[in-house]
Amino acid sequence: MRVGRREVNLTHPGKVLFPDDGITKEDLAVYYRDAAPRMVPLVHDRPVSLQRFNDGIKKPGFFQKNVEKGAPPWVKRVRVGKHGGSVNHVLANDAPTLVWLANQNCITPHVWLSRADKLERPDRMIFDLDPDADEGFALVRRTARELGDVLREAGVEPFAMLTGSRGIHVVVALQRRYSFEQVRDAAVAVGSELVARRPKDLTMEFYKRKRDGRLFVDVNRNAYAATAVPPYGVRPRPGAPVATPLAWDELSDRRLKAQRYTIRTVLDRDPDVWAGLRRTAGSLPRV
Repeated sequence: MRVGRREVNLTHPGKVLFPDDGITKEDLAVYYRDAAPRMVPLVHDRPVSLQRFNDGIKKPGFFQKNVEKGAPPWVKRVRVGKHGGSVNHVLANDAPTLVWLANQNCITPHVWLSRADKLERPDRMIFDLDPDADEGFALVRRTARELGDVLREAGVEPFAMLTGSRGIHVVVALQRRYSFEQVRDAAVAVGSELVARRPKDLTMEFYKRKRDGRLFVDVNRNAYAATAVPPYGVRPRPGAPVATPLAWDELSDRRLKAQRYTIRTVLDRDPDVWAGLRRTAGSLPRV
């Protein structure tokens, strides 16, 4: 496949990755090639964990962090220290790399909240509003709007994204001068304030058995080496839904669902809906 100045080899392009929809590896590669202009600025220089499905989404997939061998020399990587050694993470810095990832049957490239040159200093804070399967999405939309109110009161600007799975991520851009511990502490404070306003509907309880049907306000992704689905990342679910950045007023749309947009529809949307994200980067929210 020709991608910019590069030729990216696609092996078995007709392999069906989404059996119910007939979506092939080539379809996935074409999507990531076409999504790259809007996706790359939002994932640039962030270490990637590959969620791969070599036999399609009907069979178990696996996560791969280390990519030491087999990648073309133009695929950028960063070496990250870990207990007892190190890991070479891919950086999805251009369209050819996204297509190469698709050729590895990587459906979702999960990314860090920090960038390669300052791995210890995150530039995003994420709140994952994660419903149980039987909860209505209206509660998720309402909670995202109310979380936005708390964040604005705390002096920061919120951005919303459909996860393409079950919920909504609310994201805050940060200056890169705080540790993950500081960011998580601030996220816990925001989440606690939100839950205190509606304790019958919301919880920060990690264990499902203790949630009693309440919506989980999850701040646990705000940690070193933790990852999150990136904007325009495809999810391994029927229909190939996509994590979709939203304009804030879209949270009032009753038709909105976490899997509303797919690889066949998402690129028809406004490409600049999150254009102002990095310009809002500032201090931690103060509750």
